[in-house]
Amino acid sequence: MDLPDDESPVPNPIPAGASEPRPSRARRGEPLLLEIAWEVCNQLGGIYTVLRSKVPSMIERWGTRYVMVGPANPATMAVEFEPTALSGPVGAAVKQMRDEGIGTHYGRWLVTGRPHVVLINYLDVFRRLHEVKYRLFRNHDISTPPNDELLNNVIAFGEGVARFLTYLSAKESPRRRLVAHFHEWMAATAVPALRHENWPGAVVFTTHATMLGRYLAMHDQNFYNQLPFYNPFVEAKKFNVEAQYKIERAAAHGSHVFTTVSDVTAEECRHLLGRSPEVVLPNGLNIQRFAALHEFQNLHRIYKEKIHQFTMGHFFPSYSFDLDRTLYFFTSGRYEYKNKGMDLTIEALARLNHRLRQANAAAPPGQGINVVCFIITKRPFKSINVTALQSQALLNELKLATDRIKGEIADKLFHSTAAGKIPDFNSLVDEYWLLRLRRTMHAWRRDQPPIIVTHDLIDDQKDEVLNQLRACRLWNLGGDPVKVVYHPDFITPAKPLFGMEYDHFVRGCHLGVFPSYYEPWGYTPLESIALGVPAVTSDLSGFGSYLVQLLPDHEEKGLYVLRRRDVSFHDAADALCDRMFRFSQMNRRERISLRNSVESFSEHFDWYNLAKRYHEAHELALDRV
Repeated sequence: MDLPDDESPVPNPIPAGASEPRPSRARRGEPLLLEIAWEVCNQLGGIYTVLRSKVPSMIERWGTRYVMVGPANPATMAVEFEPTALSGPVGAAVKQMRDEGIGTHYGRWLVTGRPHVVLINYLDVFRRLHEVKYRLFRNHDISTPPNDELLNNVIAFGEGVARFLTYLSAKESPRRRLVAHFHEWMAATAVPALRHENWPGAVVFTTHATMLGRYLAMHDQNFYNQLPFYNPFVEAKKFNVEAQYKIERAAAHGSHVFTTVSDVTAEECRHLLGRSPEVVLPNGLNIQRFAALHEFQNLHRIYKEKIHQFTMGHFFPSYSFDLDRTLYFFTSGRYEYKNKGMDLTIEALARLNHRLRQANAAAPPGQGINVVCFIITKRPFKSINVTALQSQALLNELKLATDRIKGEIADKLFHSTAAGKIPDFNSLVDEYWLLRLRRTMHAWRRDQPPIIVTHDLIDDQKDEVLNQLRACRLWNLGGDPVKVVYHPDFITPAKPLFGMEYDHFVRGCHLGVFPSYYEPWGYTPLESIALGVPAVTSDLSGFGSYLVQLLPDHEEKGLYVLRRRDVSFHDAADALCDRMFRFSQMNRRERISLRNSVESFSEHFDWYNLAKRYHEAHELALDRV
């Protein structure tokens, strides 16, 4: 097998001055696959998860003939990248890039599978950026504004990628076929440039969400019905994304094989980009990374206890409720208020609050249900709210005092009873710790209801989530069975309020709620079920559409697909409220059974199964060269 990184030079029997014949396709070596994306070693969103989780399946198929290409980002390279010696044709192409003055790094991405990776310092291209932008306009009629930082960065990155692939193909294309697979418009400016120069390899382009579609969906509640009637060039100019749109369109038409992630996005591509994708590439996960054998029920209990700790710190200074009869719902993802269905989720929670209040009033005493719903996203904030920090700090102080008192009682009780004496229980605890406990309890109490947002937002008066929570009167009052925690920062172990991994947080919850209006695929519900947590998605997400078409028994497996296509906001909110209410009325045994079903069902979305579609796209592209 030909190896790109450690093969020895091949003697050239052709006399000097003679032209070397191009080997026939049958005689050429096994092809080399290069996967190019702005999110290689550079975490920004869902595409990072696609690339990272897919690596083991790609390595299994391609071995060392698989190389990833991304931008050089010093902040992420420090933890995700390990340099290696330059070797083989890929190393030689990297050396040529360096000789030209473009800083290029060769090594391994430190993820499962440790693929070879090339990282290009696009800033080194800026000295000739005006030339690159001129060619983009002259050859492809794509004009770009002068001061758009992201556009300038991706155009420079695309030029670096095109040069690297040109250097690589000069040595390799006579010996083996090359496949270059580009993801999203931010890596796509190299596609029209390569095709214009008749680059000899095969080109695959995947759009995970069209740039224009994302803007249109945010501003048009009738987006899907209007799709056939938009003039995309007019709309792109209206939203000031004309250059991005033309780059994406040029890549779609310039590729040998055009792909997308779902049939929902395929419909969008057909109308907005003017080309129907040939292959649909559903996104998967490396399910084995989440597998906990027979322990995932126990893990749910462990991480639920950690969420209980947060809940006590956040709510109990104002009032308490039965944690054993409390369910944890959550929604998470990039802040796209309408596209991600945050507006629908909040409206449904307000309606659920009313229904649960009625149901709890009719239930026997102590049998009422509480729901705490976490809204996890990323928003600009000044700092964590002081009240939230103080509550968690006082909870830790309570825990310290009670643990110390518990220890003293246990030790003194043991020694007293071993000596044959029945102790005076008032004498078992030092007065210092009793006083410290009383002082902490007095400081612990609060007359105000718990806050609904954990951080001080930069502009909370204009935050759509916060304003809707206020409008729906979801104020965390003591009599409300539905409580809300808006956490405008992602959950990591370094963040003090939860102090846990996001995966662990999800495992501790009971239901994920993701009723998206615009979602080309939808990783959050997929991650939820992979962690054994039932989830709600919608028929306007690629993931939900996939379930409806190919897995008709999905609801029995713990996945509910909410109808949003051709359904009013009011009716969709009622349906979501009803789904959440029915889930809240399940008993513990039924919820355990549902977690068992959804965890088993998630194996269907392992990359071991879904990577086959990528292989089909690459083979089709090779057939077209």
